[in-house]
Amino acid sequence: MLRNYFLIAIAVLKRRKFFTFISLFGISFTLTILMVLTAFFDHLVAPGYPELNRDKCLYVSHVEQRNSKEQGMNSGPASYYFLDHYCSKLKTPAKLAISSLFTSTNTYVNNQKLVIDVKYTNDQFWDVLRFTFLEGKPYSKDQIDRHDRVAVITEGTKKSYFGDVASVVGKTIITDNEQYRVIGVVKGVPVTLIYSYADMFLPHTLSKVAYDKKSLNGMFFGVLLPDNENDLDKLKAEFNQMASKIKPPEPEYDEFITYADPYFINFSREAFGGKTSTGMATVVIILSLLAFFFMLLPTLNLVNINLSRMMERASEIGVRKAFGASSATLVYQFLVENLILTFLGGIIGLILTSATLYFLNTSGLIQNMDLKINLTVLGFSFLACLVFGLFSGVYPAFRMSRLAVVTALKS
Repeated sequence: MLRNYFLIAIAVLKRRKFFTFISLFGISFTLTILMVLTAFFDHLVAPGYPELNRDKCLYVSHVEQRNSKEQGMNSGPASYYFLDHYCSKLKTPAKLAISSLFTSTNTYVNNQKLVIDVKYTNDQFWDVLRFTFLEGKPYSKDQIDRHDRVAVITEGTKKSYFGDVASVVGKTIITDNEQYRVIGVVKGVPVTLIYSYADMFLPHTLSKVAYDKKSLNGMFFGVLLPDNENDLDKLKAEFNQMASKIKPPEPEYDEFITYADPYFINFSREAFGGKTSTGMATVVIILSLLAFFFMLLPTLNLVNINLSRMMERASEIGVRKAFGASSATLVYQFLVENLILTFLGGIIGLILTSATLYFLNTSGLIQNMDLKINLTVLGFSFLACLVFGLFSGVYPAFRMSRLAVVTALKS
């Protein structure tokens, strides 16, 4: 029976080429945009180079000092002192990557201005974030403690600054009139990954901002990676207990608030949450509404096309009903036609998505971007096709099945 539905559906779609083309265009265009957006969202939140341990880590990116009486507040990234003095001394065994916000510096190569984004880090930054070293190695704790003027640069910076040379380890790079010796070259990451992006990485002891100042607010982020991934909840509980005991050093504040959250919760709390809410519900609602309204117009458009097509096929429906076809049979037939059409549009959408992602990855619009069609994108596209096909076909199929035989034959 299903085979007959399938064969009839293919024959109908071949016979009505213009309708098929218009429908496939709308479906494939809509699904292409959805899949590209899904690939970008997956790139932002899922583990990937160099943040391969993202789902095993806790992120400390925000601290607040408050005055509960006057409603005053000082909030922002954490200080190096807070991360090193408190977070690194938790009893649960864990590595702690500390890195600064990137800052832009200027240099000149062949009389051309070159902007180099710099990030200051500790030595464990290289243990938590899994960078691929193309040359050399990361700086060590001893080099950091000695204030050695060493640097790790990306392959993009290597090419921009030194040109096409085989190796740059041991060479000098100058930016903002400061000299550094290159000891390593890593594969670059896009600017969308705020915890790992930079063009050049330097020891935190070379930071122009006083990293050892005994304050709680600063310009640094912390990423905690427990030695045992099963200790993540234990580490979070210990962090919360530690944070609850901290009193602000500044007399104008009497309350200190900070969080150690998994990556996506860290993002949602920063954007939509706060002290009492992670903001996850808000993020889910916003994403759901965006997906719903984005698919609503194309779905309604396909419903209208299907209704028009149904009226053109009224006489065919009347004949089939006259020969004993049930309403259920006609509904199934129309839904099969619509699902086949939608999945054909999905296949075209996948091809267009592959081409679009290739363009985005190679165009240089965002350096080092690496968007992919993975299982998440494929799963979402399959679900979108199923929903798109069913929702745009149910109402027209119901209308078609309700046509009276006499009315249909007169059409």
